[in-house]
Amino acid sequence: MTNITIELHANDDVLIARQDLPEGTQLPEGIKTSSEIPSGHKVARKAIACGDPVHRYNQVIGYASEDIPAGAHVHIHNVAMGQVELDYAFCRDAKPTEMITQPRTFNGIRRADGRVATRNYIAVISSVNCSATAVKMIGDHYRNALQDFPNVDGVLTLTHKSGCGLDHPLEGINSLKRALSGYVRHPNIAHAVVVGLGCEIANLGDVLGGAPGDSFSIQTEGGTQKLVDKVIARIDELLPGVNAVEREPIPLSELKLAMQCGGSSGISGISCNPALGYAVDLLVRHGGTAILSETTECYGAEHLLTARASSEAVGRQLLERIQWWEDFTAKSNMVINNNPSPGNKAGGLTTIIEKSLGSIAKAGTTNLNAVYQYAQPVEAGKGLVFMDAPAFDPVGATAQVAGGANVMVFTTDRGSAFGCKPAPSIKLAGSSSLFERMPDDMDINAGTILDGSESVEEVGRQIFERIIEVASGDHSKSEAMGYGEEEFCPWDMGVML
Repeated sequence: MTNITIELHANDDVLIARQDLPEGTQLPEGIKTSSEIPSGHKVARKAIACGDPVHRYNQVIGYASEDIPAGAHVHIHNVAMGQVELDYAFCRDAKPTEMITQPRTFNGIRRADGRVATRNYIAVISSVNCSATAVKMIGDHYRNALQDFPNVDGVLTLTHKSGCGLDHPLEGINSLKRALSGYVRHPNIAHAVVVGLGCEIANLGDVLGGAPGDSFSIQTEGGTQKLVDKVIARIDELLPGVNAVEREPIPLSELKLAMQCGGSSGISGISCNPALGYAVDLLVRHGGTAILSETTECYGAEHLLTARASSEAVGRQLLERIQWWEDFTAKSNMVINNNPSPGNKAGGLTTIIEKSLGSIAKAGTTNLNAVYQYAQPVEAGKGLVFMDAPAFDPVGATAQVAGGANVMVFTTDRGSAFGCKPAPSIKLAGSSSLFERMPDDMDINAGTILDGSESVEEVGRQIFERIIEVASGDHSKSEAMGYGEEEFCPWDMGVML
């Protein structure tokens, strides 16, 4: 790193602008910028011929679509996707994880059945969009009305836009039911009440699936108001018992950490994502579980994960999910590499491969030990695992929480507003300018890495300590702002009939 640019690897064809660089800026390698280079964007450190690969992170991120002179801005106007041959090298980089001999603890809640919670909610969940209004009416009743129950984090209301009009054999209806069932069983939910209309495909019995909880339907109870009154009476009965919990020291091996990134830029893969990766390595060494997702933002960089797979079978399971996405998008006349988003591009990300390489930095360096489908239950103590999900933050986070994640860390550099109740979400800012611009939304400033005042390791340790604090009950910024209900967004995948 210099004062104005960042070199990620000696073999790279580009440098990353650490700040806005005016035209004519003298670069360290004896060249000048031929145009303005925005912060986080790429500048050619040498001439790149049309058709030649462009390297960042010592990986191919695309191909020059025209001759690019040294000092030029390198972005979507002169770089395009192309066919990149990946070496999957199954298990080549897998190695035993050096475990901590005296693991740390956090102050959590142990349920009667042994599950471990970081929060203590009662949840009212709609099985279908038709019951969403009734669910919101119940939630409104309890807003600012729980002062006598200080150990109850809230009456959480979760609604969605689906649950019917889907053909039962479709994969989408099964993933929807898995997501709903995962929330019903989530350790952060002390008791769940499922509310339906009464005639939907995602019926109440399927959602509860034998788990403890209550179910009510508008049709059976005699209409909306009668149902609302009955559910409120039931919750009033539950509140004293739900409030009667105490936190106790619990090993970090009981934590399941979800990782998400949104509103990314060209510096997310340099600051907040690798810092989170360092924290993830620490958590895994303490026996915890870390869940990486966003399959469409791992595309083109999946070989970095297959090389760390604990077995070839695990690596091939990941490639099966990549193939599923290629087939899924092809059916809709789309391509999986139709990414990054407009905001990502404005922040300096040119191709999905470049975005994916930075995104995977969140996963640290330990072995990939398991691959799960959307919203499948994640077993504890597995280390780094992968859950297949779209890159759209609410849909992907819903899958991870349904799988059992009891805390989340969310990285951003463009600035994302996000929560994922019942799991608390910790927000990392990729730059100091973002942290200063959105102080009410950001928990930790990883931009100090770019400023040169802290290392990746130092920020990573801050993140690790913050995970323990939040898991122990300290509120994150997104919780304080009230985020987390509207982001409940199960993926139905299905054709509406």
